[in-house]
Amino acid sequence: MLKLKLEENLRKQKIERIADENFLRGKQMFVYPPVVKPDQDIEVFLNKNLSTLRDEEDILILGAFNDWRWKSFTIRLNKTDLKDNWWSCQLYVPIEAYKLDFVFFNGQSVYDNNDQKDFCITVDGGMDALAFEEFLLEEKRKELEKLAKEQAERERQAEEERRIEADKAAKEEDRLQARLEVERRQETVLQLMKNAVKSNDSVWYIEPGEFKGKDLVRLYYNGSSGPLEHAKEIWIHGGYNNWKDGLSIVERLVKSGLKGGAWWYADVVVPDQALVLDWVFADGPPQNAAVYDNNHKLDFHAIVPLATPDAQYWVEEEQLIYQKLREERKLREEAIRVKAEKTARMKAETKEKTLKSFLLSQKHIVFTEPLDIQAGSTVTVFYNPSNTNLNGKPEVWFRGSFNRWSHRNGPFPPQRMLPAENGTHVKTSVKVPLDAYMMDFVFSESENGGVFDNKFGMDYHIPVFGSIVKEPPLHIIHIAVEMAPIAKVGGLGDVVTSLSRAVQDLNHNVDIILPKYDCLNLSNVKDFQFHKSYFWSGTEIKVWHGKVEGLSVYFLEPQNGFFWVGCVYGRANDAERFGFFCHAALEFLLQNGFNPDIIHCHDWSSAPVAWLFKEQYTHYGLSKARAVFTIHNLEFGAALITRAMAFADKATTVSPTYSREVAGNPAIAPYLYKFHGIINGIDPDIWDPYNDNFIPVPYTSENVVEGKRASKEALQQKLGLKTADLPLVGVITRLTHQKGIHLIKHAIWRTLERGGQVVLLGSAPDPRIQNDFVHLANQLHSSHYCDRARLCLSYDEPLSHLIYAGADFILVPSIFEPCGLTQLTAMRYGSIPIVRKTGGLYDTVFDVDHDRDRAQSQGLEPNGFSFDGADAGGVDYALNRAISAWYDGREWFNTLCKTVMEQDWSWNRPALDYLELYHAARKLE
Repeated sequence: MLKLKLEENLRKQKIERIADENFLRGKQMFVYPPVVKPDQDIEVFLNKNLSTLRDEEDILILGAFNDWRWKSFTIRLNKTDLKDNWWSCQLYVPIEAYKLDFVFFNGQSVYDNNDQKDFCITVDGGMDALAFEEFLLEEKRKELEKLAKEQAERERQAEEERRIEADKAAKEEDRLQARLEVERRQETVLQLMKNAVKSNDSVWYIEPGEFKGKDLVRLYYNGSSGPLEHAKEIWIHGGYNNWKDGLSIVERLVKSGLKGGAWWYADVVVPDQALVLDWVFADGPPQNAAVYDNNHKLDFHAIVPLATPDAQYWVEEEQLIYQKLREERKLREEAIRVKAEKTARMKAETKEKTLKSFLLSQKHIVFTEPLDIQAGSTVTVFYNPSNTNLNGKPEVWFRGSFNRWSHRNGPFPPQRMLPAENGTHVKTSVKVPLDAYMMDFVFSESENGGVFDNKFGMDYHIPVFGSIVKEPPLHIIHIAVEMAPIAKVGGLGDVVTSLSRAVQDLNHNVDIILPKYDCLNLSNVKDFQFHKSYFWSGTEIKVWHGKVEGLSVYFLEPQNGFFWVGCVYGRANDAERFGFFCHAALEFLLQNGFNPDIIHCHDWSSAPVAWLFKEQYTHYGLSKARAVFTIHNLEFGAALITRAMAFADKATTVSPTYSREVAGNPAIAPYLYKFHGIINGIDPDIWDPYNDNFIPVPYTSENVVEGKRASKEALQQKLGLKTADLPLVGVITRLTHQKGIHLIKHAIWRTLERGGQVVLLGSAPDPRIQNDFVHLANQLHSSHYCDRARLCLSYDEPLSHLIYAGADFILVPSIFEPCGLTQLTAMRYGSIPIVRKTGGLYDTVFDVDHDRDRAQSQGLEPNGFSFDGADAGGVDYALNRAISAWYDGREWFNTLCKTVMEQDWSWNRPALDYLELYHAARKLE
């Protein structure tokens, strides 16, 4: 006690001395102990006489730690025994503190805030600001984990409530169905009982005449009374109560010596609950009978005389029906659930596999260890300058940041990369913060810069997993004149819808602006409703809104009638119509306060958006946006495309090879620095052999052989081809010169010469070409090839699915093909593409004999057969190798089918490429 008292006196003396010193210096505040450390109690003192609060009755301290970011507090001060009017309060300094920030006030509106600078005291010996940042991020990560668990539990409970409600509704539905079914049965049985008889003496009778359920009776039949007169044996196939349980009585009749030997009999146990017996006679047991006596298609019916249907019988009958319905529903729902889960799992696995392929696609230049970068970890970056413009440079420097160069810590200092163990690579290590969702970097030849490798202006970006911060969504607006399935003319409509869905699935915001044609298929628009009206260029424009394939769509309907013409294209004033639409769409964005990141326009029809936006709208409210222009078809609107190329921030076409093939075009050549080729994808929900109602057996890569065999047989039967195990070549195309019709004709004959089958589906817009193929069809269908060739010269969507599934090969010999989707769909169904090396066909089909290295550079395996040239020799080279492979190596061929099915040709990868392009466009000034 004495020691504690001495320590307290000593403490009091120190505080008195410090208080006197501060008062003499005119300082109104101090703390004790003078050196503040974390995880300790301190006392804060304020001299009321020196403070702006000298006339206030109450004094409180309002504060927090670490620049007001941690653990705020408000504490009342009390007057001390110190002279000169000092007030104080006790305060705990938390272990995470590196700084104490505070002001004093009267509890209302009068403050002493150190001349607006606030009071602050450094905390010694604890965290620094950087460590505190890491601590905050870790706390946020824990909080997010907790919130995620809570959200998952809420979703689980909500799902359970939905399941209970759905089950309740299903039970009510099944009970109602059981009630209706028992009423129907009751009415039918009562009618049968009314019409049924005990015997028909010339045909059949039962002994004894009076019987009930469970009794053994003998049923006699006059074999000479009907079609079984000459049968060597006679069987009864029977049931009860209008065949309630199907076939439940099967007995062989014995020939009777009575009545001249024409009569037969069988001993039968009457089923319990039977009110009426039902039967027919046959010349054999079930499955083996050929001749029946079914009483002229009315069946035989006999009343059970001693059976009386009471109310309890029908109650039990209703319960049995209800239980059966419940069991059937349970099995049906379970099958649906299992299939849906497998579909979702396959989609997720494909998406993950594609992302890894995306990361590995630049492995010849840069990769990381580990490949999947986790927030909060340290990652090693490997770079191979020998494959870039830094080849031969004595030094390589790594310059980077996070979150699209927007991270709070800014770019980190340049790091000199060190030689790696594996040859020409250099490496460096990077600490990834917890709030990073993207790692961004470029390379340079020196610390000060010099020559850069910035991936041709795109920079290098690698996603970071497990971040506590989500990437802010981009807002992309497509202005287009086509959209599948509501206004689809060609591939443009498919791209607008599928690309938008894929980008939206990556958590970005997408809107589409489309003309409101009077020929729109509105049955595919959900929540369609009037949105508003606005005026531009003296015309009222009505705006409608709805959801198409889960996408937000604004429909513009100018009241000048431009889009009340019954079609999308084909009017003499198409350029005027679509030019008006483009201007009206930008005006709609401006007048309604839209401020998107990207405005994406397509082909000549919405090309004017690019220059109208830059000339008239960039400086008037749409300054944040960047214009992206995609060329789907270079054949139309050259002048409009040229001008759009000049004004767009970034431009694309539908495959890398096609972008090189058209690089010399005058519309494109001056703008190659911003022109990129990105392959199109297919919609994996529309083209899905596991969930395709147009094929007989659903299949995945696991059972591709069985699935395709069933589809081939169904295709052969549907088209009247020989049902045989032969190589089947499918052709699904528009019959135009671009599609290589002379090569298609040659391939048909060559396939038949090799003993294969051919199915062609397609039509020609040119009547001369159509007639030519009609003549070829007639020639084939009337020749000895009639059971191995079928030409279907019209569009048939269900048949196209069956051909993709049933064919072994799909031939695409296009003379030019910007992208091509046929070969991609073929592979989705495990059919092997045979293609000419052009455009997107070259980018997606890798020859099994010649393209292994090229395929592996894309993270793929070879997947088809290809040829150069545009003559018979070229197509023969690929076709002969394909058919020979089918004949000579079926096991290898089946493995190839499995391989191509497991490749991802959806929009998963193109969406990632487009997002990189969008971000690159946003970096431009």
